[in-house]
Amino acid sequence: MAFSTRLASSLRPAQVALHWAVPRQCRGLSTPQGSEPSLDLRGIFPPLATPFSPSQEVDYAQLEGNLRRYASIPFRGLVVLGSNGEYPYLGPRERVEVVSCVRRALPRDRLLLAGSGCESTQATIELTVSMAEAGADVALVVTPCYYRGAMTTAALVHHYTEVSDASPIPVVLYSVPANTGLDLPMEAVITLAQHPNIIGIKDSGGDITRMGLMVHKTRQEDFQVLAGSAGFLLASYAVGASGGVCALANVLGDPLCQLDRLCREGQWQEARDLQHRLIEPNTAVTRRFGIPGLKKAMEWFGYYGGPCRAPLAPLSPAQVEELRSTFSANGWL
Repeated sequence: MAFSTRLASSLRPAQVALHWAVPRQCRGLSTPQGSEPSLDLRGIFPPLATPFSPSQEVDYAQLEGNLRRYASIPFRGLVVLGSNGEYPYLGPRERVEVVSCVRRALPRDRLLLAGSGCESTQATIELTVSMAEAGADVALVVTPCYYRGAMTTAALVHHYTEVSDASPIPVVLYSVPANTGLDLPMEAVITLAQHPNIIGIKDSGGDITRMGLMVHKTRQEDFQVLAGSAGFLLASYAVGASGGVCALANVLGDPLCQLDRLCREGQWQEARDLQHRLIEPNTAVTRRFGIPGLKKAMEWFGYYGGPCRAPLAPLSPAQVEELRSTFSANGWL
């Protein structure tokens, strides 16, 4: 199929984006200046773990089982093929098939964000179009980083502009310096926020000053900032973030949605108490034990975690006990 034909056939998600915008009344948090966003990203998005069978093949039946359980949690939507989805370890066909599987199972009022970032601009455009065809509502595009020394502000602005010009669905920037070694420069974010097809950023760096400045500098644009971790979710909301893409939501989805609600209602003491109980478990399934820890914790809460793909290794028995102790000490087990 020619690129132009594929592009035209993929316009449906963008055309109905306004229909899926769900405005909410928020007493606790003020809405940034400017008009109502064209696509509302306010709320919690779990970046789904990709389930694998013991032979390390994608286990679509277990994926569907996890999705059925997540359907009862008031998430704004789901992120597929983010860092926690072991995105770099999936082949191109698997990536599209996973998105298609999630789209079939996901209620239409839930947004589907799909990771489509590749190292080259051309490959990113091609995969973004494929994600749109598979049913994604939004493309989540991580910074290219292999030649990070050459990834200047100008190079990154050009990359994201080309991708967003060609994308049939809205684009969310993705800065995850812990994995890429590259922080998307503030100057690039401010410039790209003016692009009509770039609607936000997921920032996983944890620098609250930076996030607050992003909100401030893009307040006149149709642009939303998403916190990339549950550990600093409350602080992110306090400086104007719209929502959170939080690995811990794979495990503790309801409490994170409760934290989102408490912040929006201005119940700051209750929100602070809950945030404190989430910090250590979040650190355990992100920086400390990573995806193997996340998948192990999922099993304790009734989800399928299963193995990771090599070379990611399972936790040792001592690590499992430390992980369990972290959840128990904070009242979750």
